[in-house]
Amino acid sequence: MNFNFLSPVSDAVLAHNELLSQQALGKKLKIHSKKNGVPDLDGVKIAILGVLENRNDVNYMGSELQFDSLRATLYGLFPGNWYTAIADLGDILKGETVEDTYFALKETLSILIEKKIIPIILGGSQDLTFANYRAYESLGKVMNILAIDSMFDLGNADQEIHSKGYLNKIILHQPNFLFNYTNVGYQTYLVDPESIKLMDRLYFDTYRIGKVRTNLENVEPLTRNADMITVDISAIKHADAPANPNASPNGFYGEEVCQIMRYAGISDKLSSIGFYELNPSL
Repeated sequence: MNFNFLSPVSDAVLAHNELLSQQALGKKLKIHSKKNGVPDLDGVKIAILGVLENRNDVNYMGSELQFDSLRATLYGLFPGNWYTAIADLGDILKGETVEDTYFALKETLSILIEKKIIPIILGGSQDLTFANYRAYESLGKVMNILAIDSMFDLGNADQEIHSKGYLNKIILHQPNFLFNYTNVGYQTYLVDPESIKLMDRLYFDTYRIGKVRTNLENVEPLTRNADMITVDISAIKHADAPANPNASPNGFYGEEVCQIMRYAGISDKLSSIGFYELNPSL
């Protein structure tokens, strides 16, 4: 299996992992390390993958990403009364160009999805969603996308792709295999009214955050119908998720998104999910 694009988990995270309880999640992972290389993926159902690309973030000012602190926290958690083989494949580093990073991510995800391994992507700017979408090209089937986002991120057809303007690239991409797009959690004052009308004309489903919160259980069928989920961390209020550059005092509570992710976790259709706009250094 060609995973030449992957960089191993840092030695600092592995050293921290050695100090954890034998029952901690980090002790149960198959981890890509410098010493042992990419782990054997036989039987693996979920793969964690960091992508250190943020150059198309609308707020990019030269900052670099790293997920060591995020991984250290994740490894220290305890799994529930279940067992699923999980691998941490490390990170995809920035390519020479952003397009190089897109290609590396697309190729890596294609391999995982074809092997029925669900990738959990840690991003990076949300335009990486486009590369995630293109990973489905080799599967040759239409698919559904669900976005947890305070905005639609439509953008303009004549603009270059960026973190707040990638959806138009998905819609216009040929060959097109998008069957439906669903947005959960948009905030009206952040969205152009014309964009709301456009989404309606395209027969896409959009759910304002106030409506969603009246009965969060209504999100379950939407989540379980998605092949791919993209989560903008800035859809969560700043108090619950400060580690992103677009934090707002308004948004979902952390436990609300956790409940939505539970619905995603019990879906038998979901084949990839990404969490974007992460910046643990903030």
